Amino acid sequence: MNYMEKYEQWLASDCVDAATKNELEALRGNAEELADRFSGMLDFGTAGLRGVMRAGLNGMNTYTVRYATQGLADLINRCGEDAGSGVTIAFDSRNNSPEFASEAACVLAANGIHVNLFESLRPTPELSFALRETGSIAGINITASHNTKEYNGYKVYWSDGAQLPPEHAAEVSASMDKNDIFRDVRTMSREDADASGMITLLGAEMDEKYMEKVLEQSVGRRYVEQVQDTFRIIYTPFHGTGYKIVPEILKRLGMKHVLTVPEQMVIDGNFPTVKSPNPENVEGFDLAIRMAKKENVDLIIGTDPDGDRCGIVVRNGDSYETLSGNQIGVLLLDYLITARRESGTLAENAAAVKSIVSTGMAKKICEENGVTLFETLTGFKFIGEKIKEFERTGDYTFLFGFEESNGYLAGTYARDKDAMVASMLIAEMACRYKTMGMNLYEALQQLYRRYGFYRESVVSVQFSGIGAQEKMAQIMKDLRHHPPASIGLPVLRIRDYQAGEIRRLGTDASAGADAAHDENTCTRTNTSADTGAAHDEAEAPEPTGLPKSNVLYYELEDECSAVIRPSGTEPKVKLYVMAKGADASIAESRLTAIQEAGSRLLK
Repeated sequence: MNYMEKYEQWLASDCVDAATKNELEALRGNAEELADRFSGMLDFGTAGLRGVMRAGLNGMNTYTVRYATQGLADLINRCGEDAGSGVTIAFDSRNNSPEFASEAACVLAANGIHVNLFESLRPTPELSFALRETGSIAGINITASHNTKEYNGYKVYWSDGAQLPPEHAAEVSASMDKNDIFRDVRTMSREDADASGMITLLGAEMDEKYMEKVLEQSVGRRYVEQVQDTFRIIYTPFHGTGYKIVPEILKRLGMKHVLTVPEQMVIDGNFPTVKSPNPENVEGFDLAIRMAKKENVDLIIGTDPDGDRCGIVVRNGDSYETLSGNQIGVLLLDYLITARRESGTLAENAAAVKSIVSTGMAKKICEENGVTLFETLTGFKFIGEKIKEFERTGDYTFLFGFEESNGYLAGTYARDKDAMVASMLIAEMACRYKTMGMNLYEALQQLYRRYGFYRESVVSVQFSGIGAQEKMAQIMKDLRHHPPASIGLPVLRIRDYQAGEIRRLGTDASAGADAAHDENTCTRTNTSADTGAAHDEAEAPEPTGLPKSNVLYYELEDECSAVIRPSGTEPKVKLYVMAKGADASIAESRLTAIQEAGSRLLK
């Protein structure tokens, strides 16, 4: 069917409620809007679904949630006896999240699959823990993480607590392609599902088990005890799921002075006090900083609506400094190594894991401390897979995993990033440095002096309209056919994760880049297929050792790098820049040069 036929199908269906039909009827004659809503379904990938809440195939609504859940039910029922393990469902504070969670539960119940449904909103990492604790075959979380209020999403997890692996995501997607969105979806009323005993509610008992596991990851209660009478902290959940659990964990840790931002402790899917409920954005902390100045607070912690990302602001003298996701990551990595070594609990085979777009400083820290570092593709599910591999082989003991986008995990009780455990570790780490007469900003400068000065940034280029995906695909195609010889600094090697290979640029290309180089240089060279010589490769390609993914990683001179990848959840292409220098000014100069040159590649 074309998009107009699909549109008319929705209007004619007895399954569609009156409010949805009224919304769609109001769009009649708006060809562009209807084409956007009905030309294709929201893509179902390893991250599930994410989109604007609106009627139509390309929106998050009751019918697309049911449709995806039927695809998941088909997969689960093909698993035989394991299907009896059931599914655990959680949801966040977004508008319609409780309703979407209930709809998913009713579809599963109608397909004979038992559901463990949280009675109210819970953080994402608690879902990851709970499905492992209950022995569920899968989990569903209704959340769009840190996106703006218009969005919602549908994340699927598998039995290990990590996000759905690619092969299972493909099976769900294939079922959806085969099924009709109305005719082939089985559901029942919530009343009937409850009466049938197919839904079990989860609540405070699971919270206790989860918090117990989080608190087991503490390595610094002794530091908290030394400064608990004077150390002051502000916490904000940005209107989301951390509002109960983070303050309770900090209290149990021994923190005596935990303040909260009253306006942001209100559960509200419109996120009225922030432009975006993302702890990476400084503006979200405005209310907390204002409060901190009045209350003489040492540290501010903020978590996003679904409780998997964590950001901080640190008092440094008379000012408050925001630390990036990378900076928090290296502080935590160094802290965990140091604290565990001091307490004699650092495993000889300790291993840390980070994504390829996260700071190279982690490698230096691990090298100097005898910890093995592994890199994965972007997406915390890959860190979860590494934990599973470590447990299977026994070769390594997982210490810590992080991504530059403010995602952290210590411990193996969950397989997704956890802002609850991160908040706890950050608080006790700050207490440790306070016992040494330092704040976290000063501690970071100390790490730079020890390991080298690193700087990072992310540039996002947004695309819109029906042709957005095609534009993004063309940019990646052009970069592969005409690879740059310089991006602010000469390119030494290119890791093409889609091709699964690492290519070293030939001496001709590198020499050309050196000759033309200045701070803002971005020169391209043709591939050997185009010229036969200009991009002469000095040696055979090496394998990347990671799964295939549409990512280009440019290793530059002076231990700098640039990474280009399309976003997996939004119509944007991201440029990740990582620079290093002998001092801060050199690192910042290189960062600027790479960022400016790399940005031009995306236009």
